[in-house]
Amino acid sequence: MESLKPSAEVRLAVSHCFQTLSKSTDSKDIPAALQKLNSYLDEGRTHFTRSLQFLVNNIQADWFHKLTATQRTELWDSLFLRGPPEQALLVLMEGIGQLSSGLDHLVNITEKFLQSGRLTDLLWSYCLETAPSDSPQLRETLLGRIVALPDLTANRLHPNNKPLFLPQQYYPLLAAEMLTALDRTCQALKDGTDCSLTFMAQTLGKVCIQGHSTVVLAVLVPHLSMCTCSDMVWQRICWKLLENVPQRWMDSAASSLRRIIGNLVLTNKKAQFVITHKLLLLQYKYEVRIVVLGYLAADRDRRPLLIQVLRSLSQAWANPSAVKHTPVEQQLYVSKALLLSVALLKDSELLELRSELLQCLLGGMQSHLDSSVLRIRRMGMVVGECLSSRMDISGTKLKFEYDQDEETQELLSLITHTTGEDTEPDLNTSDDELTPYDMSGDQEISQASPPRYIRDCLETLISSEDPVRVELSLKAAEGLVRRNVFATKEISVQLTKVLLHMEDKYSIKSFVALRQSTMVAIVVTDCIPVTQYLTTEFYSLNYSLRQRLDILEVLALAAQELSKPTSNKSRPPITAVADLTPYPGDNPVHWRQIVEKRIQSKTKRLSKGATQTPAVASPNRYAPVAGHFFFPLLSNYDKPQVTFDLLGSDHLVLGRLIHTLGLFMHLAVNAPVFSHMGRALLDFVWAVRYHVDQTVRRGVLFAVCAVFISMPSQNLLVDLSDQLFETRSWLADVAEEDPDADCRSLAVQSLVLLDKSLKKQLQDPQAPSLESGS
Repeated sequence: MESLKPSAEVRLAVSHCFQTLSKSTDSKDIPAALQKLNSYLDEGRTHFTRSLQFLVNNIQADWFHKLTATQRTELWDSLFLRGPPEQALLVLMEGIGQLSSGLDHLVNITEKFLQSGRLTDLLWSYCLETAPSDSPQLRETLLGRIVALPDLTANRLHPNNKPLFLPQQYYPLLAAEMLTALDRTCQALKDGTDCSLTFMAQTLGKVCIQGHSTVVLAVLVPHLSMCTCSDMVWQRICWKLLENVPQRWMDSAASSLRRIIGNLVLTNKKAQFVITHKLLLLQYKYEVRIVVLGYLAADRDRRPLLIQVLRSLSQAWANPSAVKHTPVEQQLYVSKALLLSVALLKDSELLELRSELLQCLLGGMQSHLDSSVLRIRRMGMVVGECLSSRMDISGTKLKFEYDQDEETQELLSLITHTTGEDTEPDLNTSDDELTPYDMSGDQEISQASPPRYIRDCLETLISSEDPVRVELSLKAAEGLVRRNVFATKEISVQLTKVLLHMEDKYSIKSFVALRQSTMVAIVVTDCIPVTQYLTTEFYSLNYSLRQRLDILEVLALAAQELSKPTSNKSRPPITAVADLTPYPGDNPVHWRQIVEKRIQSKTKRLSKGATQTPAVASPNRYAPVAGHFFFPLLSNYDKPQVTFDLLGSDHLVLGRLIHTLGLFMHLAVNAPVFSHMGRALLDFVWAVRYHVDQTVRRGVLFAVCAVFISMPSQNLLVDLSDQLFETRSWLADVAEEDPDADCRSLAVQSLVLLDKSLKKQLQDPQAPSLESGS
């Protein structure tokens, strides 16, 4: 086979043919030009649409009428009947809709197009994925032309429409073409060729949504029912066909399921396994649960399978191992299927399953609420509420407090029954004509005033029982801390202790945010004593998990604030920075840098013209104290306390601790102690890299990313050479096999960072080798 001509050469040749057809007066040149266009069918696919549009636009040209009938059939019509079918159909339908002259010839070609099996070629090209890549808009246009062809031609050709274009003939033809394409797909799959049913499913869905499913299924059902009885490949094709139907057309396709497979689920064990187990418990990427469960519930003979499915779903939902090890998306899918199954049960069936559902409720709630992932805990709350409401246990219903989002609303909608809304009595009997007075700008008069000194604020928070005074003191605390540095240092640890143990007894608005921002301000103002206190208390007894998480959040926010440059308006006093004592082991700033800064500060520069004010340099307040944040949190982590088991059941705190340490590492990129921090962090997370909880694994991967981002490539090779190859192998395993999508993504990012750093260092001729650094 000759090699394809370059695109530019083909484009030039096609343009030359267009010029010949437009300008030539020699009758011999016209067939030659058309013959040449036909020769480019395979080579010039990208120019095919342009060629067809040119022919349609020139259908009334003199040269077209000079062609003999044989020449029109062999040279003109063949371009529409031999080239890419999707492009030919679009151009033909566009011409029929727009042209008035030459319309009869286009109609005849379209009729030949349908009669010659070109629809099968079109569908098969998308099944085999040999059709050119198209945009969603073009795909939607093509689907519209295929499904609505009878409507489009009727509007244009009435009353002279072709019988083949009528719905009673066209849609059976379309169904037969679909079957032919599916036959080819089945044979291709058996031969080991990959195929796609996406376009075929979109065609079926659009046919159903437009109300032509009865005619199409009258052709599809007998053939598909016969094939699926004994051929597993055909069963797979039928289910893939339904799985790939777009969500917006799924309802229409669902009503057709019973007619496609009938009671196959009762007679074929393999089909029963696929429908009742695989599609509901192992798959979660396709929204087929509504179709499957509705199919099982629609017939009296199939309802026992619905109860069987419900038992399997309840066991899967309540399984602690599944809650820990399966992706959140799959757990969400199982939760939706469980709620939908319960909603489809009759009251008598629900009564028989009450004890089993109650056991599922109790065990599943515990498993979900013990999870460190917020989505899983919220999922457990919603499902627990819905199940208790449906079972109506002793007239009591579970009720949890959680934030509403699209996910929770969808779960609630699967089991919520529409009830009449309670209406309140109408109290506006004679006051409707009175204009209400605008009180939106009124302010409540308070006898208390906010404290002016930080010690007064502390005293109020400790001893006052007045809700107003407590709220005013809490709101004023952060500002007082930042404005009165010396006074704050005298009571910094004591005030931190009070805030850490403070509870929201008076339902103060934004209590958590006010308390947290004040603690962050204290850490920034008097860094070392407060940091030592918080890191020590993190491992102390008699603290709740919430308080330990508060400690980590405050330290993380304070570290981020200290690492940012301060503006002129908000720059802290010099004493607040000068008093920061380096953590033991930190190296002091190099004397050359100090001398250079002094020289720069005393040097005057003269320049002509407008000058831009240089950015004012400010010290990095975090770098000298990075070790105070980092190293104390690495101590005592492996000693389980009476109420705190970091390496045991307290997965949430462990994951947050590792994430916080990774943040400290990232912020310490320019600190002298960052190399020691990197090695210590990798040693710490290495022991928990295969933790069962995905939150912990995410924290580990974030910490590894932080190490690779913060440490220069030379330090990686010198300081961590004995760990790099093993770390890389572990990251590759996580990127491929971890059930959590975020973990896989973080592992890929870490691999990219590591490979980029190593490649950069190994390309440096002066870089140390792994052997020299080990």
